[in-house]
Amino acid sequence: MSGKNDSEFFYPSEEVKAQANVKDYESLYKRSIEDREGFWAERAEDLEWFQKWDKVLDDSNKPFYKWFVGGKTNIVHNAIDRHLKTWRRNKVALIWEGEPGDVRTYSYHALNREVSRFANVLKSMGVKRGEIVTIYMPQVPELPIAMIACAKIGAAHSVVYGGFSHEALSDRINDAQSRVLVTADGGWRRGKITDLKKIANNAMKNSPTIEVCITVKRTEHEVYMENDRDFWYHDLMGLPIASPKCETEVMDAEDMLFILYTSGTTGKPKGVLHTHGGYSVYTSTTHKYVFDIKDEDRWWCAADPGWITGHSYIVYAPLINGSTVMMYEGAPNHPYPNRWWQMIEKYGITILYTSPTAVRGLMRFGDSWSQKHDLSSLRLLGSVGEPINPEAWKWYHKVIGREKCPIMDTWWQTETGGFMITPLPITPLKPGSATKPFFGNEVAVVDDAGNEVKAGEVGKLVLKAPWPGMARTIYGDDERYKEVYWKEFEKQGWYKAGDSARIDEDGYVWVIGRIDDVIKVSGYRLGTAEVESAFVSHSDVAESAAIALPHELKGNCIHVFAILRAGMSGSKELEAELKNHVSEVLGPIAKPEKVIFVDSLPKTRSGKIMRRVLKARALGQDEGDLSTLES
Repeated sequence: MSGKNDSEFFYPSEEVKAQANVKDYESLYKRSIEDREGFWAERAEDLEWFQKWDKVLDDSNKPFYKWFVGGKTNIVHNAIDRHLKTWRRNKVALIWEGEPGDVRTYSYHALNREVSRFANVLKSMGVKRGEIVTIYMPQVPELPIAMIACAKIGAAHSVVYGGFSHEALSDRINDAQSRVLVTADGGWRRGKITDLKKIANNAMKNSPTIEVCITVKRTEHEVYMENDRDFWYHDLMGLPIASPKCETEVMDAEDMLFILYTSGTTGKPKGVLHTHGGYSVYTSTTHKYVFDIKDEDRWWCAADPGWITGHSYIVYAPLINGSTVMMYEGAPNHPYPNRWWQMIEKYGITILYTSPTAVRGLMRFGDSWSQKHDLSSLRLLGSVGEPINPEAWKWYHKVIGREKCPIMDTWWQTETGGFMITPLPITPLKPGSATKPFFGNEVAVVDDAGNEVKAGEVGKLVLKAPWPGMARTIYGDDERYKEVYWKEFEKQGWYKAGDSARIDEDGYVWVIGRIDDVIKVSGYRLGTAEVESAFVSHSDVAESAAIALPHELKGNCIHVFAILRAGMSGSKELEAELKNHVSEVLGPIAKPEKVIFVDSLPKTRSGKIMRRVLKARALGQDEGDLSTLES
């Protein structure tokens, strides 16, 4: 099933190729596969270690791989501490702009002071090495500061996206057994306040492990603060306990750095666990090579730190590479559709990395908003979160990149830690294709039996070998980790990505979408089970099935088929009520586009809802093999 864009190439200019960090993909890729451990050992040498590793890769207990075994490190040493000994001490580390227009900047020296002060605050609250601190915040500088402060003292962080509801937050707090929550009174989005402290207060009612809640004052609206539990961030940071000097804890390479929850098709969200050593090496290498990072760059990853994209490519990798990082609090089109273009011009941004959803959202306002601004500082563009449709790719390339900026269309996951399939600036590009594997990675598209399919045919995407940035397990559930990612191709030892894909005649990978029942809306992953559970929690609903359908702006949108309880009948009013109910239970990103009231759902004999049949019916497509359908 080849696509019409398979033979359409966009070639990098001679100028781009001349300044690229990597000038020959093929030979370096070949070497990285033939001597994977040697390749990653060399990349690890670019970082500083308290003690060098004894063994690059320990694969004695598959699939629980260990990297840089015996090595002693801390990601904060490489992200901040080592820069303080060089000229980068006074380099701008972070530029932040709030949606209302307020601006803050931090040099590496200043960032270190803030991190150290908050690290000491956490210590004063009894936070110990190995403990998990939950963070629920808007896109403000205190969010990365809190993350880095946790890592500095050997604690792990669990960042929960600020758009999630109190139930989703309490579920994640309870799974991590967090004693400390860091939040804010609120954040700004499209000129309105998101009342994060109210949501956090409701979550804490169902999270008995929380003893301390530290709150950043951002919006300054009135919030409820409970005595002996709630403390203002600025008050604590003004006390003698917040000393600007704090030693960075020496960690084992395999010690937990963070957990980040990602939705699955069944059961509770999965706390994906990443570690200090391999994650540091992998994220910094992918960032440096794929985006050709130079000291003079101003890097803007326009994601939220609450997702893996923000962890890896707002906070950790750019700081390890000594970059100047741009961060923005609010919506891309507030108050007008030129907000991003205005900031690129104002701050001299050289690289923009964003989602296809954001590109499509700005594309619908036309070309004139960006043409009012000087975007000549841009030299590279990037795409993340879902496959980018060719029309959006071409607009991004032509209108924003002025046809001189290659687009790095990256495929990766929360579980991979960093880019897995991606071009380099020297790679000839095909709109909509993530192109080829990053160094050290072997990918294949296979059928259910694990046989590689022919060029152009769609199959299951698998990763054939371990990599340093890989998740080590699901927090507290090793068996689930094996079951979800490794069991299907256990015999071959392959990681199941859960995406369908095809590889064309040129070896370019085209990722199509999720195989399983995970819905991706605006780049955010939601489990069908979570959406359906939220529906059934409404007193009028007996059963439901959620599917994703294509959406021009969001990439996908949620359609839900609902069976009502006896005696109830569907109406426009009930549809609106159910939409709002799901939004309150799971958060606004889970709000369905449409609710369809039905009398029955297509199921297998074992009772599994056949969502693919619902999707085919909705799209007017062939329903395929119905032999397992309940008669």
